[in-house]
Amino acid sequence: MMVAMPSLLSTGSLPINASVSAGFDAIEPVAAAAPPLSLAAPPDPGGADAGMAVVAGAGAPLPPEGRGGVVDAAASSAQLEALDAPARLDWAYRTFGAGLALTTSFGIQSAVLLHMVRELAHRSGVQVPVIWVDTGYLPPETYRYAEQLQGLLGFDLRVVQASMSSARMEALHGRLWESGTLEDLELYNRLRKVEPLDRAFQDLGVSCWASGVRGSQTDHRRAMAPLQAVRGLWSLRPLLSWSRKDVFYYMEAHGLPQHPLFEQGYSTVGDWHTSAPDDGTTSGRATRFAGLKQECGIHLPGLMGEGI
Repeated sequence: MMVAMPSLLSTGSLPINASVSAGFDAIEPVAAAAPPLSLAAPPDPGGADAGMAVVAGAGAPLPPEGRGGVVDAAASSAQLEALDAPARLDWAYRTFGAGLALTTSFGIQSAVLLHMVRELAHRSGVQVPVIWVDTGYLPPETYRYAEQLQGLLGFDLRVVQASMSSARMEALHGRLWESGTLEDLELYNRLRKVEPLDRAFQDLGVSCWASGVRGSQTDHRRAMAPLQAVRGLWSLRPLLSWSRKDVFYYMEAHGLPQHPLFEQGYSTVGDWHTSAPDDGTTSGRATRFAGLKQECGIHLPGLMGEGI
């Protein structure tokens, strides 16, 4: 189930001027035989050029850039390494156009990328859809924080939920987070997070999705590149090299509100039953999932969560 939330900024309502367009033209996508993209007419992932391309050496079909050219992951990541976070989003919009989306959890650092995507809307005149997977088990503070940021920034929010209700899941599988087994946590994450998100990607025609993952969060994320293939799509990480201090100071500089649980000692927030404040011995992602794992599966390879 996907629900589009009303936005304070209507799509296409922000004007494009020559100076803004020139700024985008300075950032070239790394792709084979692909002409420069026009901000006035961003590529349509469902159009005539929407065939699948194969990255050299990858052996698996992946979405092309907006005009049908093959995206070279290694060359693109090398170029992205030299760009700051807003410029990485600019590059992704120029490269994938209407095939670009942003995911958010409305967690501790989520306001940063949501603010950047609002600024991208001012520069490009087009809003990138923001996908939020509502598991049905988020803390009340997260739901209120989502409302606060939506009212403040006015992004194009798409709320995604699992096809199976929480009551039905608990009746059929039990309270999966209480068993203490890794297998049950993986089933929970696949049902409530990965499958709904992958379904939303398909419904929206997404070819590249940006997220706020940072390399310092987990061992898996430390080995990430700015652009990689994840479950058949391109995954962009604008904040990959950022530290906690970078996040904090950006929010302070732009007057962005903190998540209510930040003041209670949480450095990361997910579902209420698998999140905990830092206690002096554990912090960050180590406080999640009862210490059994660090990743929920959204950022891991494998179709529909395989390999979570």
